[in-house]
This record gives sequence, C-alpha cells and structure tokens, in this order.
Amino acid sequence: IAAAGLPVPLVTGSGTGTLVHEAASGVYGELQAGSFLFMDADYAQNEREPAQPTFEHALYVKTQVLSVQGDRAVCDAGHKSHAIDSGLPRVALLPPERALRYANGGDEHGILTAQGAQAKLPAIGRMLWLIPGHCDPTVNLHDALIGVRGGLETGVVERVIRVDARGALS
Repeated sequence: IAAAGLPVPLVTGSGTGTLVHEAASGVYGELQAGSFLFMDADYAQNEREPAQPTFEHALYVKTQVLSVQGDRAVCDAGHKSHAIDSGLPRVALLPPERALRYANGGDEHGILTAQGAQAKLPAIGRMLWLIPGHCDPTVNLHDALIGVRGGLETGVVERVIRVDARGALS
C-alpha cells in the first residue's frame, strides 16, 4: 500500500497465538490479540514462547451438579453452554490431586469423573466453574457476561455486560 503512494498511518493485526512474533516484527502499530482477554482452555494448553506473557483465564461457565451415580456426576452444562470445536472445557479451581474431568453428556449435560489421587465427586447442588475450550463461540452462545471482582467463589458481581452480537453469524 505504501509502495503505491497511499499513506499508512497504522498497521494493525496479529492474534493471540502470534502475539510475540508480531510484536517483535516492528511492522505493527497495534496488535489485535483477542483470545488473550479470556484465555480459553485450548490456548492455555499450547506451548508458548518464553517471552510471551502468561495470560490468566477470565471466562468461565458456571455449572451445578444435578446427580451423582457410581463413579460419575452429571452437571447442567452441556455443549449448548460452551463451544466444543477446540476441545471440551476443563473444571477450574481444583488442584491436580483433586482434579475432575469433564466429558460431553450432550446438549444440556456434562459428565464429571474424578481424576486426581484424592479427587472425590462433588455433591448434588455443588457449583463448579468450567474453562471453555474455545472462548469466541462460547461467548456467542450467551446473552450476557457477568463481571465478577474478587474471585469466582467469593467475588461480587460488578456488572452485567450484554452480548450485542449474540448468535450473529455475519
């Protein structure tokens, strides 16, 4: 564009996965890394450059345990509540020795199994937090985001943010 004699006041682009490389290129005046804002489970599992900042998870889907039978529990968050195109969600806030694994139970339900050496299935009624596998299409499934300050378990709702483009495909 510049070679054609057109002014280029700002070059913008990039993404979460290429943030370090694009920032170091000297080409961009603005970076548009989007997923870093929420940091989904898929991006968090990717190997990152040592120079890349560590982004924390900030998007969760709250779910409640509906039943416990044998070696599994069923929760009320199926794939209508979170995108599964980049993998299933992870159960948040549990240390590895108490880890629970989420498996797809269909549209409305998820199946939880104990994974850690000291893991126990949660009781009926227990609230859990899931880290979505892919943040972008998960946000697209919801009417609003609930902004919480002070932590998931004890925090206070600070604001409700309407998702204006909810369900929009173009």
